[in-house]
Amino acid sequence: MAEPTLEHGFEPHDAASNSKLNWLRAGVLGANDGIVSIAALVVGVAAATSDPAVILLTGIAALAAGAISMALGEYVSVSSQRDSEKAWVNKERRELEMFPEEELEELVALYEAKGLKPETARQVAVEMTEVDALKTHLDVELGIDQDELTNPLHAAISSAIAFTVGALLPLLAVLLTPEPFKIAATVAASLLALALTGGIGAYIGGAPVPRAILRVTIGGALALAVTYFIGSLLGGGTAI
Repeated sequence: MAEPTLEHGFEPHDAASNSKLNWLRAGVLGANDGIVSIAALVVGVAAATSDPAVILLTGIAALAAGAISMALGEYVSVSSQRDSEKAWVNKERRELEMFPEEELEELVALYEAKGLKPETARQVAVEMTEVDALKTHLDVELGIDQDELTNPLHAAISSAIAFTVGALLPLLAVLLTPEPFKIAATVAASLLALALTGGIGAYIGGAPVPRAILRVTIGGALALAVTYFIGSLLGGGTAI
């Protein structure tokens, strides 16, 4: 009788892989924002007017504003996080220089809290301190790596690119589709893209994929319905 095998799927176990996953997850979320924001806007405008120049100008302006806003927001947020991480690194370095024995005892206690026996915890703490005390304390106490601190510029660029890629789909759909089908095609393409990005994001995060797809598509559909309704009221209505 064959022994059963375990299937683990995608399980990264190192800091570099986790960092890459965070970037990928942020990219998926940025693309989601671009899809919903621009799709809702162009559907609302298309419901109010069929003038392609107006739709194009509105879509491009919104895409540029959204990408810049996402980049600035991400840059400010990640810069604050990086500043905090640097402060933690410096604080831990000072404490190790001033209170090495106390820091060792703190490390032993942390390993014991993780489930190691007291003697094992002390042995591990001593050996890891000899290898790299600062790196060990940053990892065990704070969960950060001084060589892998967050980069605000990379975050800003990635966020802007992800938003732009997501935004291009509804913008191209509304511009390239013949007049009678503009809104329907844009809605369909946007919801399909949302379902895809929602599923990818859930898979990356290990969450249930069907639930994530349902949640993101319902949210996107509601946003599109609201802006279409507003555009119809202001512009007199456009046939779907």
